[in-house]
Amino acid sequence: MASAEEIRDVNVRYHDTAARDYDAKWSIDFGTGGQRRMVRKLLRAVGSHTPRTFGAALEVGAGTGYFSLNLLQAGLIEEATATDISPGMLDALEDRASELGRTVRTARCEAAALPFHDDSFDLVLGHAVLHHLPDLDAAFAEFRRVLRPGGTLVFCGEPSLRGHRIAAVPKRLALAISPTWRRLLGAEARPERSGDAGEEAWLEGLVDVHAFTPEDLEALARRAGFSGIRVEGEEMVANWFGWITRTLEASAPQGELPVRWYLFAMRGYLALERLDRRLLEPRLPPALFYNLLVSARIPAG
Repeated sequence: MASAEEIRDVNVRYHDTAARDYDAKWSIDFGTGGQRRMVRKLLRAVGSHTPRTFGAALEVGAGTGYFSLNLLQAGLIEEATATDISPGMLDALEDRASELGRTVRTARCEAAALPFHDDSFDLVLGHAVLHHLPDLDAAFAEFRRVLRPGGTLVFCGEPSLRGHRIAAVPKRLALAISPTWRRLLGAEARPERSGDAGEEAWLEGLVDVHAFTPEDLEALARRAGFSGIRVEGEEMVANWFGWITRTLEASAPQGELPVRWYLFAMRGYLALERLDRRLLEPRLPPALFYNLLVSARIPAG
């Protein structure tokens, strides 16, 4: 097990290197589609069908601002503060906020040492960040400290232990069929990556340090003093499809694939995401899904 200092160092190096192309790599959208997705995630996490507006929101490990910028545009948060340990990611977030005409306060800091006063925020949120943190109990204690009485905690996109293991199957399948797939599309094999690209690929395999069971997330929130804890699962077949398409794409040089492939990949993922959401997520245990969402509250008084 790496030390906390080693985990932080690897995460800074990876996310600084990845920041420039991060949105394109993960198909991050700040338009109406991205806003709908983030609103839907927030509502599912808190167990509501009716949007409500939060005043001051803090996004932890914000990256390029996928969660908070989309919620800000959708009107679900009034003021956004974003933190990250990667200066490259914060620079990218600030550039994106400027392009969107939005104001976001940023701070470079660790989740376990937030530079804010007690009772500063109505909402603390994050997307795909908890699994990078070396000291989860210390981080959850900080989340509770900076939340006001009656405040809400929401984290989405966290890998489930079982889902993470299952995801290895579509990745192996994609690697096995990638030569045939490239021949069908007329694409060459990606050359061995070197320099920044090679370092990014190597670091990407080191930055994830946790995968969770629903009970893990519930226990973290409970130990920190939260109540009203909910853990939900999302994405099963859409995730399998997504790992297959991304693994195939990674085997070919960037920009060589035909547009029809990207359209197929995007439309297929969205169709399977709807299947997950409407048929599977309401009926199956959260632990079976790839992603987990956790929400909790601080008592109002």
